[in-house]
Amino acid sequence: MTIIDFMNERSRRLSIFGWKLAQGASMCIALIVARLNPELLDVDIWWFVGLAGILYIKPLYVFYLRQEPS
Repeated sequence: MTIIDFMNERSRRLSIFGWKLAQGASMCIALIVARLNPELLDVDIWWFVGLAGILYIKPLYVFYLRQEPS
């Protein structure tokens, strides 16, 4: 099994809600990177870290931990 086949099999487990949570968390990661330049944003970086962590919980659980029903 190649890495592409593995990722395709794993990604099929996510629902549209899971994809949107991952998208929101990725946006928070982008804001964290943007926050490294202090002139871009005036919001505390820990808000983005916490929000990204919360949004990544379900997609990471489904992708890595949930077993396929037999």
